[in-house]
Amino acid sequence: MSKVHKCKDLNIFVYVEDTDFQGIVYHANYLKYFERARSSCLKDLEISQTEQIEEGKVFIVKTINIEFVKPAKIEDNLVVCSKIEYFSNARLFFHQQIKRNESDDIICRGEVEVCFYDQNKDKPIAFPENLLKVFKNE
Repeated sequence: MSKVHKCKDLNIFVYVEDTDFQGIVYHANYLKYFERARSSCLKDLEISQTEQIEEGKVFIVKTINIEFVKPAKIEDNLVVCSKIEYFSNARLFFHQQIKRNESDDIICRGEVEVCFYDQNKDKPIAFPENLLKVFKNE
């Protein structure tokens, strides 16, 4: 059975720059919100993407599936909820959803498959030990 780690929620305020001319969040911005939440989760786990990049190692998105449920609007307060599912030493799934904070309405859901990649060797490799430790100790 795979192990799951719950990340801290990320709060997002919807600014006018996030929306189209009708005040509805532009669909591509949900991907940005998901990315911010994944980056925040790694930071909370004390994994520095900057240090990894300097070593030629990067987190890469392999696949994304997203379901749009309701539109978010200008001045909404949103919350991005994320869980990491351990699949293998080189593959994780982030199960994410964005909800409207005031009503708990689900705005969208996504599943993001993430791999760890060595740019110097041009191939996938195992995740950093401090990330694997989260799953091996739970």
